[in-house]
Amino acid sequence: MTSPCVAVRHSMIDVAAKCFFDWLACATALLLFSPVLIGIAIAVKASSRGPALYTQRRRGRSGRVFTIYKFRTMYVQLRESGQVVQATRDDPRVTAVGRWLRRTSLDELPQLINVLKGDMSLVGPRPHAVEHDDLYEPLIRGYSARQSVKPGITGWAQINGLRGETEHIEKMAARVAYDLYYVTNWSLLFDMRIIAYTAFSGFACRNAY
Repeated sequence: MTSPCVAVRHSMIDVAAKCFFDWLACATALLLFSPVLIGIAIAVKASSRGPALYTQRRRGRSGRVFTIYKFRTMYVQLRESGQVVQATRDDPRVTAVGRWLRRTSLDELPQLINVLKGDMSLVGPRPHAVEHDDLYEPLIRGYSARQSVKPGITGWAQINGLRGETEHIEKMAARVAYDLYYVTNWSLLFDMRIIAYTAFSGFACRNAY
């Protein structure tokens, strides 16, 4: 299916304000939560063999591929090239520590570094694995329009419960619809609303396995 044109018109002042807020908030968060980050890294290392961080190729704004950082939540294993299998309920690949990190979304904290690097924003459509982009783009109308803005650590779809496993294409289509709403209605005030909801009630998620 072809993607509709999504018009994104924001002033340079708005864009600059968003970038400045992202940088300031992330730098402050990394400073304040450094003991938490170190503690999680130690717990991950102690729970199973392998590195504390997990990296994966994702697509950002304008389809540019970047490396995303997360705390490792699964046992180290080999996988076939070009294949990414989503975590499912009671997935045996997920460690005990990893299951808790996924439930609380604390595994996403290293993405603060991605924001400082300019790959991501605090708020925006969640970036998917490159392999999933290749799978869903021909199937879901407007899918690629998500990449007209920087991807985010949290987003409008996530605080509305659309995260976790997408075992049916309808679930991914619903997530994309919320992402496109964000893309066309973005404002700094909208970002603040999403951040506030995430901070107070959006971290834990029963759909995150």
